[in-house]
Amino acid sequence: MIDLKLLRENPAHFKEGARLKGVAVDIEHLLALDARRRALQTSRQALAAEQGQLEKVVGPQLGKLSGELKKAADEGARREIEGQIASLRGQPAALKAQVQALDEQERAIEPELTALLLTVPQPPDADVPRGEGPSDNIEAKRWAPAGWDWGKSFSENKGFPAQNHIDLCARLGLADFPRGVKMSGTRSYVLAGDGMLLHQAILRYALDFMVHRNGFKPMSVPVLVREECMVGTGFFPAGREQAYQIEESKRGGGSGSTGGSGHDLFLTGTGEVGLMGLHEGEILDESVLPLKYVTVSTCFRREAGAAGKDTAGLYRVHVFDKVEQVIIARADEAESRVWHREMIGYVEALLQSLGLPYRLLQCCTADLGVKNADMIDIECWMPGRGEFGETHSASRLYDYQCRRLNMRYRPGGEGGKGPTAICHSLNNTVAASPRLMIPILEMYQQADGTVKVPEVLRAYMGGKVQIG
Repeated sequence: MIDLKLLRENPAHFKEGARLKGVAVDIEHLLALDARRRALQTSRQALAAEQGQLEKVVGPQLGKLSGELKKAADEGARREIEGQIASLRGQPAALKAQVQALDEQERAIEPELTALLLTVPQPPDADVPRGEGPSDNIEAKRWAPAGWDWGKSFSENKGFPAQNHIDLCARLGLADFPRGVKMSGTRSYVLAGDGMLLHQAILRYALDFMVHRNGFKPMSVPVLVREECMVGTGFFPAGREQAYQIEESKRGGGSGSTGGSGHDLFLTGTGEVGLMGLHEGEILDESVLPLKYVTVSTCFRREAGAAGKDTAGLYRVHVFDKVEQVIIARADEAESRVWHREMIGYVEALLQSLGLPYRLLQCCTADLGVKNADMIDIECWMPGRGEFGETHSASRLYDYQCRRLNMRYRPGGEGGKGPTAICHSLNNTVAASPRLMIPILEMYQQADGTVKVPEVLRAYMGGKVQIG
């Protein structure tokens, strides 16, 4: 969520940001609603102050008139005093009714204003290249292990033609796609034997890599969360169509053991949701920042609208496992930029240790998504596809996510003075499997049809050196 104060001060900046990202949002209407709400708040506060002052004045006057009423002998005089008392008593009540009416008008505006505010994207950083879509992303770097020549094909590099991961999985018994589809429909699979072992080896190696080499704190997180958590982390309202929804609110039965929970739940598409939701609504001490968290979680994505060659195999599936890294830092742009480079560096070191050719892709403005000020995709070379395939995405969000989550810190620590600040957040994939199995299987395949196990993964596979 963007800072509404900054939007008021510089609406042109946010209009341009939305245009560059290709996001349609009526900022003028949002500002008009905000102005109306603020006017109502000002009127309500003025009436409330007037009400308070009136109550201070009315009390003594009522006491005086009550005394006169007791002394009045003439019936006409009594009626006149009673009329004055009724009038005085009615004045605060009338003001109270006006205050309540203004409250109701403000509450009526709030849902639409909040809904609109949630759709305003974070403007891209000025140094992000402008573009209309993924085709305008810019390659920033390319790496390959010794002996790999980018100017040659796989066959020229290795001396034999490449098989794709689907054929390798079928021949080596690493995955069973028909049975997966039988049970769960398209984009489903069953990992078997060495396929399952390789999958688990990737996840465990990636987790250990982040914990023991880079000092991240391992955390388990829920993968079934309330809607507030999805909104707070910026995955709703944009992206809502990609999430699986559990309609607990429709089960009925109240609070009984078989009844509904009263609120719907959603399956998360990344461990980022749970890691960021940990400190929702909290005020952290500056001394604990940055928080460096890593998790392994099962991820669920509907992949609504995705089609084409990615419907087969392990590339774009509904359910997968992912090691995810998140950093929660101080509100400092320069510091966020440093952490962004660091997080990308961790993944580069991981991929280099696996010996996988890859490239860094600077995403253009239209490919950033609503949350990100900047994003770098990391793509591994996949010989079976004959092209790079995205395996990681490193995002810099500044305070966009933390503002929605109301995640703050107090400068100076617990004894610090002054206002709190909104935290900054960053995230990046460490390893997503089974997708990362694709470049491993295809790059490590041998002429005799076997697949070598990358050296760093062998200890996680019981010392196995070769598959097949």
